[in-house]
Amino acid sequence: MEVDERIQILSNMKKVCFFGAESTGKTSMAEKIARHYSTVFVPEVAREMIQSNNFSLDDIIEIGKEQVNRIIKLEERANKILICDTDLITTQIYSQLYLGRVPPILFELENQISFDHYFLFDIDVPWVADGLRDLKDQRDVMHNKFMDSLNQRNLPYTLVFGSWDQRFEIISGKIQSLLGD
Repeated sequence: MEVDERIQILSNMKKVCFFGAESTGKTSMAEKIARHYSTVFVPEVAREMIQSNNFSLDDIIEIGKEQVNRIIKLEERANKILICDTDLITTQIYSQLYLGRVPPILFELENQISFDHYFLFDIDVPWVADGLRDLKDQRDVMHNKFMDSLNQRNLPYTLVFGSWDQRFEIISGKIQSLLGD
């Protein structure tokens, strides 16, 4: 593929981020939406890299770097839209929560990737334990942290709520709008 052709494809491609507190269906919905649009999705690499919530600053930096690398790598395979299961703002939120600080490189990494739209997942679905999730009693607080971070950055987002079918309809409707279909 010629460089100009690659630039044209990437400039027309949309990137969206599934965003929000734990156990809200982001990963399942990312997989479903990616299948629906015959595209790829970028998983939350932290799930591949850590087995517990006992991690270090070095770990969180590596997670951030790998998340950005994975997005860049999968951009080339995306079909009009790239679905991302998380972003660097999420990594920053969890770094602050678990480590009490955010390494400056996470802000630098955040600036390397921009999204056309965020989907903020509401906490109106049952919380499910999975070995890493441990914030069941802080769902409201976490949801507000995620919403505040989008609002502080003035990032465009849609609240995703309701049944799984309603969530799918909300997301696919907005994606159709983004794609101009």
